Amino acid sequence: MTAAARPAMVRMEHVRALHMCSRGARRWLRRYGLDWSDFVRQGLPAALLRASGDPQAIALADLAEDEHGR
Repeated sequence: MTAAARPAMVRMEHVRALHMCSRGARRWLRRYGLDWSDFVRQGLPAALLRASGDPQAIALADLAEDEHGR
């Protein structure tokens, strides 16, 4: 599968790159019914975070998608 065929994944490295705290990320994921352990292990699709409409989630999705396109 090519990189373009795989979805961009937001990972903990993106949270750190944008200087967001893990505690806040954990709370945010819980609020949206998303699993912290899954996020830490494998990341979450950028489209899923973008769909939330949350500005910080969109910033994370943008970063992951920018990296994915390289």
